[in-house]
Amino acid sequence: MYSGGTWKVMHLKGKHQKKNEKYRKKYEERREQYRLLRKYASDILRSQNFQSTRNYIQHGTIPVHRHCIDVANQSIKISKALGIRCNERELIRGALLHDYFLYDWHDKSRKNYQRLHGFYHPGIAFRNAEKEYHLTDRERDIIKKHMWPLTVIPPACREAWIVTTADKYCSLLETLRIRHGIRRVKMGIVK
Repeated sequence: MYSGGTWKVMHLKGKHQKKNEKYRKKYEERREQYRLLRKYASDILRSQNFQSTRNYIQHGTIPVHRHCIDVANQSIKISKALGIRCNERELIRGALLHDYFLYDWHDKSRKNYQRLHGFYHPGIAFRNAEKEYHLTDRERDIIKKHMWPLTVIPPACREAWIVTTADKYCSLLETLRIRHGIRRVKMGIVK
């Protein structure tokens, strides 16, 4: 029989062990995601054009670079959580290149500014990616159709459906500012 104090100590230890186990599990999951990114897409991650996407904001305050990595990681999570068999290499590479449009779509002074960015950027991203990388049919499908239903023709492969879902999820978090990115300082005011 335990005294009240001993029970509390054991209970707290149990809580801390569960919390530590939860953090360890999340750490291992992230580590595996980054291992897969490096394994299948180190050339994309190191490329000068992909690095330049750090300079463009996607939604809210999230740079395109961070958004694409988040979509790739979320795609991996979705495929594993739902037990969807897919080609991890093509899933990751397509997710990283899905928004490879290489410009600031918020800049209204840009020569080719398009109000309908959501409709046009998949084609622009596809053309840019195709110039730099040898794309598979699945990667093409992911990039071209990730904005479905705006792209009208739905994705044709599992990988494209997963990236489309992950992109919408990440975009929602970014737009609602549930996921924060960089802080902008404008005229001394932090936003």
